[in-house]
Amino acid sequence: MSTKLPAKNMFIILPNRGTVATAAASHTVRSFLNRLSPKKAAYALAGAKVKQAKMKVFDSVHENGAKLVQMSDKTMSSVKSTEPGLRVIPVVYYKKAAAPRMTVKKAVRKATATGVGISLRIFSKHDNSPVSGEVVAFTNFKEEIGAAGKAGKNGIVKLKLKPGDKIQRLYVYPEKNCWGLIKKNITASKIMELGLDAIDISYQDGLRYFYKSKKLPASAAKITIGVLDTGVGPHPDLQVAGGLNCVQGEPDTDFHDDDGHGSHVAGIIAANGKLPIGLSGIAPGVQLRSYRIFGKNVEEASNFAIFKAIDQAVADKCDILNMSFGGGPIDAAVQEAIADAFYKGTICFVATGNEERNPVCYPAAYTHSLAVTAMGRKGYFPANSPHIETVAKPAGKDRKNYIASFSNVGPEVDFTAPGVAIISTVPGGYAAMDGTSMACPAATGIAARYLAAKHSILKMKRDNKRSESMIRFLSKKAKQLGFGIDFEGNGMIK
Repeated sequence: MSTKLPAKNMFIILPNRGTVATAAASHTVRSFLNRLSPKKAAYALAGAKVKQAKMKVFDSVHENGAKLVQMSDKTMSSVKSTEPGLRVIPVVYYKKAAAPRMTVKKAVRKATATGVGISLRIFSKHDNSPVSGEVVAFTNFKEEIGAAGKAGKNGIVKLKLKPGDKIQRLYVYPEKNCWGLIKKNITASKIMELGLDAIDISYQDGLRYFYKSKKLPASAAKITIGVLDTGVGPHPDLQVAGGLNCVQGEPDTDFHDDDGHGSHVAGIIAANGKLPIGLSGIAPGVQLRSYRIFGKNVEEASNFAIFKAIDQAVADKCDILNMSFGGGPIDAAVQEAIADAFYKGTICFVATGNEERNPVCYPAAYTHSLAVTAMGRKGYFPANSPHIETVAKPAGKDRKNYIASFSNVGPEVDFTAPGVAIISTVPGGYAAMDGTSMACPAATGIAARYLAAKHSILKMKRDNKRSESMIRFLSKKAKQLGFGIDFEGNGMIK
């Protein structure tokens, strides 16, 4: 069931400055925010053309703080004119920062075509078990013409291709436990079988190449990481101390994962399994909290859900927030929440986005965000997997290192981190994923590992000076890899 908010006339009401109306705000501003309630439908507006402002209040962050409302343009105009101490901000949406996959832009045949179709069985070479996931086949790769489908639990997918069709490229993106696959210049047959290599969790991917746990400082102090995502777990390698579902209309306590993205992100940071049966993240000793901002079966997160999550995470005394999402417009609500976190001693690592060298997206581009690009290392993923297509210039001083082809870059970049073919936890197993979504928690995890050994900073009063000290300390730990400022900022924390 979709939990996406109504599409029209949705707004966030905030004080002109800050996230809550403090004593410095006018009495009318505090009074108006306090009166906004889901139990009421109309509000008196002194001196306005619309004497009774009709609006529906969906949610609230503090009695004197942010409100999520639906109202007409006429009502919005009246609120702005009669309550100039308030900001009225449109609801906007952000997407997960996982790397894009190949997609068919034009079907080789209409869905109504009869007498055509092939079946593909996707299975694991390890035990012949069926594998679910996406299959994309191009008969004309340059023009993006072909067919695509999804294999279910039986591993079977049917494509609108004819036996004998020439497939220039075929991509398999498994959901879990296997590496993806690229095959080139093959001929379609009525029934095809595609075997995938199983993921060995002891495999040294790019993350484990750069971050060898034996060389990292011990997690000597308690540090709390908040993951704003699709939820976390359940997974035997993940322990979640608590959290909040910030999606309007869903239970507050349902902060677990039904997508896989959030669990993968969390595992990079703090998985605490041990080989050969479990996987370890970069900082397995941290306290992990989950703040769900993506609703069930919804691909986007609202700025209100993000605002609410940041506010709660700061209240829960999170030291670092991981935000592996982006792509929204300039948005005063999320910008204000990130700044508020900074001034309360919490820093935010944010993915730069995956639009293939486009400018750093929001919210990573905001001043108080720590923007993270994704890099890869040649030879640390199977050569016949889709990860091979992330290789792009520029290379680093070490020519095996590169900034991933999908990664957004620009002067706002603060750090780079491994974000190609990263093996981590997903419900029901493990998966290898690409994206600035994966690089961001790599930076978060190594930051947590170093900060956990820095008692003098962690004991500071939770204010902007604490945040500034954390960032200065982490920047000194970063080493530039030769990509250039727009691609790596201060470099990789290592």
